[in-house]
Amino acid sequence: MKELLLIAIGSALVNNVVLSQFLGICPFLGVSRKVETASGMGGAVIFVITIASFFTSLIYKFILLPLDFTYLQTIVFILVIAALVQFVEMFLKKAMPGLYSALGVYLPLITTNCAVLGVALTNVQKEYSILPSVINGFGTSIGFALAIILMAGIREKTEYNDVPESFQGMPTVLLTAALMAIAFFGFAGLI
Repeated sequence: MKELLLIAIGSALVNNVVLSQFLGICPFLGVSRKVETASGMGGAVIFVITIASFFTSLIYKFILLPLDFTYLQTIVFILVIAALVQFVEMFLKKAMPGLYSALGVYLPLITTNCAVLGVALTNVQKEYSILPSVINGFGTSIGFALAIILMAGIREKTEYNDVPESFQGMPTVLLTAALMAIAFFGFAGLI
């Protein structure tokens, strides 16, 4: 149990996928304009990464490894992730059309979000069994959601501030992301 807790905390805070590993930057910067939209993207990523970690771990352990098809892992993982994203997209379109339209092009981009694939490959690289893989995926996705929601909150607060013209827009966002990365670096001594 202690090991699983360390995996979850480590993947969420210490090795935050966005702020420490710099994976998933595109949706992080693109969807973090409003907290509501960022929360929706965070929820979608939590679902996709957690379920993808489970299925990719099962496929790797029971199909690819025994048949010695490990060289196909990246292609198979991308197919699993794409199928899950399609499921999320259909659900949001039907159940939450406002959020679906607010996420726009960034929702299908979860398929190519390197954070999702990165978690699946990290699980294989660290030789996690199924439960630690799911915990790592869940912790990583919680870290992603935390980072994107924090960024959205900061962007909403600074939107109407008096900022010099050369720093308006993306320069301020990138500086904010850099400061957040430095702040998350403080969690390095946690584990």
